[in-house]
Amino acid sequence: MRIYVLMLLLALLLGAGCASNTDRFIDFSKPRPLDKNSSYHVSDQRPIRIALATVISPNETIAHYRKIADYISKHMGRPAVLIQRKTYEEVNMLMSNGDADLAFMSTGAFCAYRGLTEIELLSMVEHEQTTLYKAQIIVHKDSDLYSFQDLKGHTFAFTDPLSYSGHMAIIELLKPQNIRPEQYFSRYIYTYSHDKSIWAVATKAVEAASLDSMIFDYAQVRTPELTANLRTISYIGPLPTGPVVINKNLSAQQKENLRNIFHTMHEDPEMKPVLKGLLIDRFVLPNPELYRPLQKIYDQAGGLT
Repeated sequence: MRIYVLMLLLALLLGAGCASNTDRFIDFSKPRPLDKNSSYHVSDQRPIRIALATVISPNETIAHYRKIADYISKHMGRPAVLIQRKTYEEVNMLMSNGDADLAFMSTGAFCAYRGLTEIELLSMVEHEQTTLYKAQIIVHKDSDLYSFQDLKGHTFAFTDPLSYSGHMAIIELLKPQNIRPEQYFSRYIYTYSHDKSIWAVATKAVEAASLDSMIFDYAQVRTPELTANLRTISYIGPLPTGPVVINKNLSAQQKENLRNIFHTMHEDPEMKPVLKGLLIDRFVLPNPELYRPLQKIYDQAGGLT
């Protein structure tokens, strides 16, 4: 049996040795034409991937983002895929890994971005004729807390670790005292939603929270029964609104097309209520200088961790 197996292997080796060089090697100097059905032949037609973290009324706002994705698809002449994540860091990782082409980022998430894939600003949000907002610290209306100093030893709700209004702004307030949140507050949590931070304070699950002032204004209209129970004790800012960013590796033509789509979107009557539902009057040309001071703060904090 052993002799038989050895003879069979020898025959196979001899057969392979007799094969022509053209059977064993690929001549890259003579490329074959691409199959017309190949996805690489129409790479510009692959879906454009749009990432976001819905931290404001996710069940309501996701429908608006879907309409924006449909609008982009229609005007780009290619499919668009919406990729929803829970946290800002997950969106940053999608961009870093090259798994998304475009992202709706928060101010803090953009300033914290230190990903492997370079990104660039496409546009920024304008709301009520300004591209600025503030971080807002809220407490329950019945509490005896009236300043940030009063919050020492009390419970607090952050929004997201990468959020500026919902986290980093508070870290900056504590920095001169060389105190960490765990030393200042008796307990703190991350809600991963501005809505939940409002709910947590309104229902006394925590005693205070910080969040985006634009979103608080939105909540006053959408959930007045909650905001009626709240009181603002401090503002921090002004701060630049969250930007729309794109993968820097996109072609110049794709970038220009996307820029035109975003900066004329508000002119479409069908898109006006969609943008309004997201607290957006229109998208405007971004001002990178507005983000630089905050980027320095995130640099000191380690950027994307």
